[in-house]
Amino acid sequence: MPLLKLQFQPGINREGTEYSADAGWYNADKVRFRKGRPEKIGGWEKYSVNSFLGVCRSIEDWVAQDGVSYIGLGTTLKFYVNEGDSFYDVTPIRATTTDGVTFAATNGSSTLTVTDDDHGASTNDFVTFSGAATLGGVITAAVLNQEYQIASVTSTDVYTVTAKDTDGDAVTANSSDSGNGGSGVDGAYQISVGLNTYVQGVGWGANTWGSGTFGSASSLSAAGQLRLYSQDVFGDDLLINVRAGGVYYWDESAGTSTRATALSAVSGASSAPTVALQIMMSDVDKHVICFGVNPIGSSSIDPLHVRWSDSESAVDWTPTAINSAGGVNLSTGSTIIGALKTRQEILIWTDAGVHSMRFIGSPFIFQFTVVNEGISMISPKAAVNAGGAVFFMDRGGFYSYTGSVQPINCSVLDYVFSNINIDQSYKVFASTNPDHNEVTWFYPIGSDDTDNTNYVTYNYVEKLWSIGTMERGAWVEANSKNFPVASSIITSSDNNYLYIQEKGHDDDGSAMTAFIESGDVEMGDGERYMLLSKMIPDFTFRGNTDDASMSVIVKGKDFPLEDNTTLSTSTVTASTKQAFLRARTRSSAFRIESSDSGYGWRLGDLRFDMRPDGRR
Repeated sequence: MPLLKLQFQPGINREGTEYSADAGWYNADKVRFRKGRPEKIGGWEKYSVNSFLGVCRSIEDWVAQDGVSYIGLGTTLKFYVNEGDSFYDVTPIRATTTDGVTFAATNGSSTLTVTDDDHGASTNDFVTFSGAATLGGVITAAVLNQEYQIASVTSTDVYTVTAKDTDGDAVTANSSDSGNGGSGVDGAYQISVGLNTYVQGVGWGANTWGSGTFGSASSLSAAGQLRLYSQDVFGDDLLINVRAGGVYYWDESAGTSTRATALSAVSGASSAPTVALQIMMSDVDKHVICFGVNPIGSSSIDPLHVRWSDSESAVDWTPTAINSAGGVNLSTGSTIIGALKTRQEILIWTDAGVHSMRFIGSPFIFQFTVVNEGISMISPKAAVNAGGAVFFMDRGGFYSYTGSVQPINCSVLDYVFSNINIDQSYKVFASTNPDHNEVTWFYPIGSDDTDNTNYVTYNYVEKLWSIGTMERGAWVEANSKNFPVASSIITSSDNNYLYIQEKGHDDDGSAMTAFIESGDVEMGDGERYMLLSKMIPDFTFRGNTDDASMSVIVKGKDFPLEDNTTLSTSTVTASTKQAFLRARTRSSAFRIESSDSGYGWRLGDLRFDMRPDGRR
């Protein structure tokens, strides 16, 4: 019998069952579609061998006028600026105590009790001590005068840290450690750390266990919520905003040894915002814009208020007759979810609609228009610009904007939204990969405090969808780099890494498993069995083709509600001409899989000797 060429419909289709996905692809991981053909995605490797603390959910890439390349990273614990292989801690200082810190140690314990009146710190915050003397024994000045992460907060005046040497190893006090560190001990407190989990609502139990002192209020704040940053470049410098928290400015000319400072404390600041939900630099007119910001004269966030600075100024926010600073309240919804720069306008999502913000010049400066009501965005970072359009994800679908909001037909819609952990949906973020015409959303699945483990990708040129697994906290196209840059999600040690994406074929030097699996294929209407006896493979390999190998797995079942069982597995290399197999089934499914390192692949058309084999 002539060989049968199997040609599957491109894209993953999960809107039905495996049985109903006949002639289509039903499942995949780390596979994309290019010109309708499935292929393994690019690999990744560490951007730097050095790690940083916390899960990073915000990355900004830019190059200063002197040619130095930087990356800003906002994590759950710190804010860093990367230059070269190093990550520099530029986390702003919240408060400083002068000559007011004392220590107490207990023989045989590494716990130090720190007394500082009205310290304002929370568990896991960071503080740096200076000016301390030895406690009398092994708790020396070198042990005390360094950065510590607060282990517990026992009162408004007292907290504990774990004594360590300059290598980070715990130090146990002895009987000689009976001093208090001497006089003149200072403490510099960094802005409070955030959570790695999204908290729903307010009131009793709103924050995570141990996040405050006994009897303290549990109202949500930037420190009691999932830590999200927004950041944008102002000339060579960096604008930084902790969502629902402070607004900061990092001066590049001061160097990476200098911390970011409150925008309101920058020289010349006038009515500068102190708290906001998001910060942005407009492209053409050069206004700094804050969304969900404290109005002038108030220290509290108005979640629908938008303010902007004078043109080409980061510090002048007081509206006058001779500048263009101003502000306005949006008319739809109760809070701003997020905003995104597009060509000649800014889109703003509230919880009830989408607004367009356009620069129109004096006297109004910006024009605000409601472009859609009833659609929002699932998280503050769930929208991206790509291919001349804006793509975004809401709580029930995917949409595009090219002057109006339109739903995107999605062949994996039910799969994504039936698995997503909606309680942690603020972790969702969108990314772009313009070299492959792709937009990807990373999202958490399951329940409880799960993190981003899955992704869904849309090829906006070919209008095809794919799915897979990958743990990422943030992703940036990184125009100053050769490849995109993304952040890991490692919570067991708080040490995370940046990855160069789409480079090579492996998972940071280890083998990457990639597969694609078809729906059920049958002859006629499934009334006959089929016999498969031979396969002619068709693959293109890249990279180390000498060691490249693929597994072609034939699965089968007799009835739609049965589980597929493996009938045959063939190993295909670059020199394989044909593979013999023996599989008899009523319906068959085909899985293409690679699990070795050093190569990529692209699938052509597989041909099988497939013939009817009776009804029994």
